[in-house]
Amino acid sequence: MTHAPDVTGFYETRTGSVQYVAADPRTGKCAIIDPVLDFDEKSGATATIEADRILNFIAERGYEVQWILDTHPHADHFSAADYLRGRTGAPTAIGEKVIDVQKLWKEFYNWPDFPTDGSQWDRLFAEGETFQVGDIPARVMFSPGHTLASITYVIGDAVFVHDTLFMPDSGTARADFPGGDAHMLWDSIQAILSLPDEMRVFTGHDYCPGGREPLWQSTVAEQKAGNIHMSRYRTKAEFVAARQARDRSLPMPRLILPALQINTNAGRLPEPESNGRRYLKIPLDLLRGPWAEPKES
Repeated sequence: MTHAPDVTGFYETRTGSVQYVAADPRTGKCAIIDPVLDFDEKSGATATIEADRILNFIAERGYEVQWILDTHPHADHFSAADYLRGRTGAPTAIGEKVIDVQKLWKEFYNWPDFPTDGSQWDRLFAEGETFQVGDIPARVMFSPGHTLASITYVIGDAVFVHDTLFMPDSGTARADFPGGDAHMLWDSIQAILSLPDEMRVFTGHDYCPGGREPLWQSTVAEQKAGNIHMSRYRTKAEFVAARQARDRSLPMPRLILPALQINTNAGRLPEPESNGRRYLKIPLDLLRGPWAEPKES
């Protein structure tokens, strides 16, 4: 395809996340997709190691940041969108359904004054909305299922799917978070797999099954032929039953409660309190994992 961005992935080992820079090789303009703000839950320390790694790469290449894009409010890492916006001046964007996620988590965190209009981002994308990365056309696909607000970015021949499809040997993303739905996930994946076979698919996580090296790029054709879930479960009913059974066995991500507090606010950390320190608010007994269920005698 003539519209092929240069795509560079940055693997973050702590959470298995993949961050991306997608650049128009002709104009040098680029988008940063799903950047990670470092957070150590044991010490409570934050850092900008990953985000600065991306900024250094962009400076070395002479790129100009045009967009800072998130595919959804992440449950397993903090977004570095706000930090990168401050460093580059580029606008932040996410799907417009983020307002539904904000409304949900506003109640969970008991935030009476928290704005749930998406105003924390510079741009809210609707289904089918188009934009540009340099001279490369881009569009948005609404891809709910993993979350209420998940979207896919199609930038030229590159498809950024984050938590819908993983690499073919890893299957598909879970759909049991608040607002998630396996039925919707199936529909979203079918829409992605209806794209041309040669389009490149970039996933947002890789957990290195069998100890292999991290991978994050495949094609639509490879996903259709070899994805261990989509090639096995041929009907929606089969997929939903298998996905729900699998999800019931999974613990919640260790950072979901702190991460949604940050990521429903566009990557902004809580405001410092009177002593100059920032604090996270963790609702107890909101999410009940399998370990907390009563055992039969």
